[in-house]
Amino acid sequence: MPEAGPAAALFSQSYQEARVKFLGAADTAGLSVDSIAHPLPGRDGEALALDVVCDAVPGSDKLLILSSGCHGVEGFCGSPAQAMLLGDTSFRTACRDAQVSVLYLHALNPWGFSWWRRTTHENIDLNRNFLDFNQPLPASPGYDELAPLLVPDHWPADAENQAAIGHAITTLGMPAVQAAISGGQYDHANGIFYGGREPSWSNRQIRTLLRQYGRTRRRVAWIDLHSGLGPCGVGERILAAPADAATMARARRWWGDGLTSIAEGNSSSAPLEGLMWHAMIQECPDVEYTGIALEFGTIALLDVLDALRGDQWLQNHADVADQPLATMIKRQLRDAFYVDSEDWKRQVLTQSAEAVRQAVAGLSEA
Repeated sequence: MPEAGPAAALFSQSYQEARVKFLGAADTAGLSVDSIAHPLPGRDGEALALDVVCDAVPGSDKLLILSSGCHGVEGFCGSPAQAMLLGDTSFRTACRDAQVSVLYLHALNPWGFSWWRRTTHENIDLNRNFLDFNQPLPASPGYDELAPLLVPDHWPADAENQAAIGHAITTLGMPAVQAAISGGQYDHANGIFYGGREPSWSNRQIRTLLRQYGRTRRRVAWIDLHSGLGPCGVGERILAAPADAATMARARRWWGDGLTSIAEGNSSSAPLEGLMWHAMIQECPDVEYTGIALEFGTIALLDVLDALRGDQWLQNHADVADQPLATMIKRQLRDAFYVDSEDWKRQVLTQSAEAVRQAVAGLSEA
C-alpha cells in the first residue's frame, strides 16, 4: 500500500487523480485552465488533455515555465510539484513581487501518463522528437547493433539475452551502452527511445504554446520535471539550454555549481538528440532563455532499462501477453519512475520548490 502523509496527499495513483488535483489547485487559486484535448481516451476511458494554467503578472516581461509529464509516466513525479506551487500563496506573492509570470504545463504527454508509458501514443520519446524532419535524421549505429537484444521476442528476457546485454556493458562500458540505447534512434519504430519521423501531437502543441506565451517576453526560464536517472530522491539540475559560456554562467548563478551539463559530460544523462528545449530557441529566438531538466532519481539504471524493455515488449505483443504478466510489467514500469514512499515524495516537493524559487530570483536579476 502507498504510504500516507503530508507529502503523499499531493501525489496520485492515476493520471485522472493527478489531473483532478491539479485542476482543483488551479481553481482554488482562482486561475483559469486552457485544456488542449488529446485525440485518444485514457486507460480508464477518461478524457486526456494538456492542461495549461498561466499565473500572469500584468505587464511582466519575465516568464517561468514549469512542465510535467514529458515522458508520460514521469508525470507522477512532476504533477504534484505543480499542484503544490499553485497552492503556495507565499510563492505566488514572491512571483508577483518579482514581476514573474508562471506558466504551468500539466501532462505534456497525457496519453503516456494515463497508460503508464514513457512514450506518446505514437510510441515516440517526446524528448527526442524535436528535430528538423526535413533534414536527414541522425544515425544510431550503436542502437542498431543492440536492437535485437533490447526488445526480444519473449519476456521476461532469458539468460542468454541478459548475458549478451551484460557482455556489451562489460566490453563497451556502461556510459557507451547508455548513450547507444538512450541517445535517440529514428529507425526502429517498435523499439525504445524512438524519436519518430515527424512531429508528435505533443510536439505541435508545445510549439504553439511557446509561441503564444513566450515570444513577447524578454526573459524565460523553463524547469521540466523528470524522473528515472540518478540516486534515489536526488533532483539533478541538468542544463536544458545552449551550453554557451553566458548561459552556463547564468544557470550556475541561479541553480548553483552542482548544475550538470550533457555537453560537459558530467550529467547522469547521456548525450541526446532532438531535445525539447530546442523548440524554445526556434520558436522564441529573441528571448534570453535559461532552463533545466530537474531529474529525480528512482531505482538503479539497469532496473529502469529492464522496465522499459519489458514495457516495449508488452506494447509489441499485447495480443499474446497474459494478464498477470502484463500487470507485472506495467507496475515495474511505473515503479521505475515513481517511488511510492513518503521520503521520496518529500524530497521531490522540497527540491522542486527550491529550484523554482531560485528561477524566480534569477529572472528578477537586474
